[in-house]
Order: sequence, then C-alpha cells, then structure tokens
Amino acid sequence: MKKVSVIVPVYNTEQYLEKCLNSLVNQTLEDIEILVVNDGSSDNSQNIIDEFAARFPLKIKSFIKENGGLSDARNFGLNHSSGELVGFVDSDDYVSEKMFEEMYGLAKKHSAEMVICNLRKVDENGNVTQKLTQIPNMPEKIDLEKNFSVFADLSYFACNKIFKRELFENKRFEKGIHFEDIQLIPQLLLQCETLAQTQNYHYQYLERTDSITKSHTEKGLDILNAVSDVEAVFKTSKYSSKASDLKNFKILEGVYTFLAYLAFVKEVEVYAKMSAALKSFISENKISFAEILCYKRFGRNYLLSLPLKKKVYYLLYFFGQEKLLRKLL
Repeated sequence: MKKVSVIVPVYNTEQYLEKCLNSLVNQTLEDIEILVVNDGSSDNSQNIIDEFAARFPLKIKSFIKENGGLSDARNFGLNHSSGELVGFVDSDDYVSEKMFEEMYGLAKKHSAEMVICNLRKVDENGNVTQKLTQIPNMPEKIDLEKNFSVFADLSYFACNKIFKRELFENKRFEKGIHFEDIQLIPQLLLQCETLAQTQNYHYQYLERTDSITKSHTEKGLDILNAVSDVEAVFKTSKYSSKASDLKNFKILEGVYTFLAYLAFVKEVEVYAKMSAALKSFISENKISFAEILCYKRFGRNYLLSLPLKKKVYYLLYFFGQEKLLRKLL
C-alpha cells in the first residue's frame, strides 16, 4: 500500500498539464502513486500523460475513460487507488513539492482523518492573485468535538486536503452536479474526529481566463441541493446535537456562497428563479436577517471582513434592492 494516492482528472488541459504533473512527480514524499484519469480528452493531453508515464513508471498510473465529468473521473481514480490516504489535484493546478510529505506526516502525527493546507489563486503567469487561508488562529491538531465551529467555517475544496481512505468506504462524488465538493466533503468531515492543518500555501489554484468569463446558469441551484444533502447526513451523525453549527453552515454555503454565484448570472429569468429559490431556502430553514448579518467565520464577522464591493453587493440584496443591484452588475 502506498502512503498517498493522488487522483488527477484530466479533460482538455494540455496547456497546463505538464506543470501540474511536474509538481507531482517531484514530490519529496517518495511513496506516492499518481493516478492520471483522462476523462475523454480530445486534445494532446494523453500524449503528455504517456510521456510522464514512460519517464516515471513507478509513480504514474495512466487511465483513459469516456467523458463522464469531474465527479466520475475522481470516482474512477478512487476505485483504482491503493493509498493509505487520498488527495485530489485538478490538472490545471499545481502544488508545492513538499505538500504531500508534510500533510502525510501531520496525518500520522495526529492520527487525523483529514489534513488541510492553505491555497493561493494564481493567474496564467503564476502571479498570486489571492491567498486563501483556511483555518486561521487554530492549532495544528483540531479535536472536532471541541472545535466543531470548523464545520461551518471551512472552505470545502477537495483539492487542498488529504483524506483517510476509509472515509470513502461508502461515499463517492455525485455525478452530474456542480459543486460536488460542497455536497461530499462536509459529509466526509462528519465521519472524522480529528483534523490536522498546516498554514503553508501548498496548493496553487489556477484562475483561468476562460473559467472566469464563462456564464453562470441555474446549475448554481446545485449549491442549495448540496446543502440539503449535507443536512440529511448531519442529522444522523455523531454531531447531530450541534444545531447552531449546522445553521451557520447553511448561512455560509446556502446564502453567501450561493449569492456569490448568483452575482454572475446574466439572464434575467434565470436570476429571478434562483433568487426566489434562495428566499425559499432562507424561509424554510428559519434563517433570520440578523443571523445572516451577524454570522461569524472563525470568530470574525464575515460580512465586515469582505472587500467593500462584496459588502455592498450582499447588503443591497439583503435589503431588497435587487433592481438597483442588477443595474450595478
């Protein structure tokens, strides 16, 4: 059994793939397998994968499958992996060479089921555009029972974490949805007792020009569905008594994350449908205006911590000024 399996779904990312794979084959953790899953690419991605597999046959495992989407490719990788711990790296991103050595070491040191690192958003020239600190002001080892507010505060990216294999025993990414990370990763956390974290920015998340400008659609409603799926699992988990943290999770993901997506929905009818769905979500979950405004993330008022432009956007929405908001957008 390898120490860590890293699953890399690939779909038409020939422009970025070499940098990604170089960052993985040069990991200081030797006992690692890299499962590269070509999810039906039509570009030159497979030739790049073949080249790396020939140069690093003890590390790279290459697979080709019909296109099924990100979740399907990750699940395929999970089904073919053998590592004690599992990580996911998107094929247009890259990581620091010590990422998996440090995170594996933390998992063993603290008997942690999940280990988390910080991320940086980078542009196509490698310039850092944003630092995403994940768990500020908390210790390296986190006892979830004593620090369960983490459940409501955490960013649920799959890519900046490693997971004990057993967490996936009866769990997989849901196919055919957007925001599959929000749907699954909190469910995995609910199985954990101990987390570990490093404040190192090991993961470099590429903010591609084509993904920034792509249209936002009613697929954003999958965020609300994901939150509902997590709630169902929460109610049967060992943390089911911590209702206030569940509500805070709903506020962060179901309100703030959803609104952040809604801001980029251009079609008027789609916007209206999604805005109505959000208002129903808030009403059905008995989330008050005061709870939204006073929500604290890692002990700090979330709304006040945001840049001015985002503050204005959220406040205009909360105060029912959607017509003005649409004009500004």
